[in-house]
Amino acid sequence: MATKQKTVYVCNECGYEAPKWTGCCPSCHEWNTLEECLSSPKKSAVALNNTLSFNDAKSLSSITASDEERFVSGISELDRVLGGGIVKGSVVLLSGDPGIGKSTILLQVCKAFADKLNILYVSGEESPNQIKLRASRLGVEGENVTVISKTDTMAVCEYIKSEKPDLVMIDSIQTMQIEEISSSAGSIVQVRESTNMLLRTGKPLDIPIFIVGHVNKGGDIAGPKILEHIVDTVLYFEGERNQSYRILRAIKNRFGSTNEIGVFEMTEKGLAVVENPSAMMLSGRINNVSGGCITCVIEGTRPILSEIQGLVTTTGFGNPRRMATGFDFNRLNMLLAVLEKRLGLYFSNLDTYLNVVGGMRLDEPAADLAVCMGLVSGLRDIPISDKMIVFGEVGLSGEIRSVPRAIARINEAKSLGFDTCVLPSSSYKSLTSVPNGIKLIPVKSLKEAVDLIR
Repeated sequence: MATKQKTVYVCNECGYEAPKWTGCCPSCHEWNTLEECLSSPKKSAVALNNTLSFNDAKSLSSITASDEERFVSGISELDRVLGGGIVKGSVVLLSGDPGIGKSTILLQVCKAFADKLNILYVSGEESPNQIKLRASRLGVEGENVTVISKTDTMAVCEYIKSEKPDLVMIDSIQTMQIEEISSSAGSIVQVRESTNMLLRTGKPLDIPIFIVGHVNKGGDIAGPKILEHIVDTVLYFEGERNQSYRILRAIKNRFGSTNEIGVFEMTEKGLAVVENPSAMMLSGRINNVSGGCITCVIEGTRPILSEIQGLVTTTGFGNPRRMATGFDFNRLNMLLAVLEKRLGLYFSNLDTYLNVVGGMRLDEPAADLAVCMGLVSGLRDIPISDKMIVFGEVGLSGEIRSVPRAIARINEAKSLGFDTCVLPSSSYKSLTSVPNGIKLIPVKSLKEAVDLIR
């Protein structure tokens, strides 16, 4: 008599498995997220022992180390984020908001490799005719690009094993499903198992696979968190849909630097590479306006200049409003508390708005000093010099702490015409050489830096 399959309930948000349905998930405490599915049968211990083989086991000393082979696309910003190119056998997860440019950059990769590699493009969201329309707009005419509009993961994997393409693209993983699993496409189980099956197919054949992943309403990558652990590289598209600039950020990379970014501009012909992000971030800047301050942050391996704008105005309500775009809101509140406590500048009855121009998000503490000076400039309505750059970390005692790679930040500012640099005193002392043509002003405390605004 056939054994009846066991039914379990899996949470769509966190992947928790429960033996029976409940309204609230016991793990993530989200409501109405449990879905019924059939659990996969487990093999017995005897069966497992019969399938295990140790013929492939090798000692670490017997493994020859060699540099990983890469496919260089020629799209400089993408190659930079990937660490120099696409590593053979790697699995890359590409995510971002709807309409940000995920499918566009995949077709541009097809265009770059059309004459060199055999590419398989699997789309579960568009028909081949729709893909052809976008490809024609982007100028993709490669005969070596094969398009499949299927959502069956097992059928796609069998095609990969038989045809052995050089590069595979899956758009998107939320549309792929395995028929043996009863849950619907896009569920936690389907996303996890489909990714595992693609990984086990591509790794032995040294076929790199690009996987497009959707985001949830919170902006995180949809699906289980284990999805990010399975893949080798996680790329995330950032930027506002009403702006033309896009930032491709590497959140995880086993074959390159993490937190590296690439900057693109969305045009009618697709994503265009921005060779000088600093000049792009500063374009359209108005001179002699209070509240503006230029800082330099390190993104991956290169320094990037960015403009911070602070606006301070009298509140019309009982409680003042705080708003930060491109900067951590909690850190803004901390810096406001330091300004009030250490310098006696009261923002408690004022609305405070902070904006990072160009869609950048500043996570580095080196932007603290520029944020404080921008807010004080907006409070006093006194402009900061247009040729001045500011960077440094602010402590709770009002001290200015050192930041790494100060000389790289100074050289980047000098190359764009800045003549004055305010930096931490400890970073100034660690400089082995002082560049010519730029004035350096070392500061030890926040008060010394704020006194420059007059």
